[in-house]
Amino acid sequence: MQGLSQLVESDTSIRSARYHASMTERTTKSRVRLDKWLWAARFYKTRSQASSAVKGGKVDINGIRAKPSAQLRVGAELEVRKGPYRFELAVVALGEKRRNAEYAQTLYEETADSITRREQTASRIASERAARPRGWTGGRPTKKQRRDLENFRRLYQSPEDILDDILDESTD
Repeated sequence: MQGLSQLVESDTSIRSARYHASMTERTTKSRVRLDKWLWAARFYKTRSQASSAVKGGKVDINGIRAKPSAQLRVGAELEVRKGPYRFELAVVALGEKRRNAEYAQTLYEETADSITRREQTASRIASERAARPRGWTGGRPTKKQRRDLENFRRLYQSPEDILDDILDESTD
């Protein structure tokens, strides 16, 4: 009986060691499906979403439109478009399993131009959102919202318009 329990213990420890090794190592394969990698790198929540994005032309590999089953290799350059943002990435490592965000960020390197462009886009979106009158949700404005918008535009004209108004008043 003693030998059987030791055998079971050693078997579970081997399984545990294999599991932990697989969790710490990246895949040893030289190629991975594009949709799997996008999912593992946490660009999309599901493989189905990743696959749909690739089919929709939102992802390019080395400047060429790709299929979800395209084989991705280390060193490939990806362009991923998500909403108003565009990511330009270099594949650093391959991964097939979805893990935590820290691990996902080790799979790719984003170019400096891509980072600055995304930050500019984010700030532009934030400023546009701040410039909208409160309560405006889009679509056709009500009569009150239209009046408020006209008053807002009248108060906050461009600097050139303000300068023209000042010059016109001084000449009168």
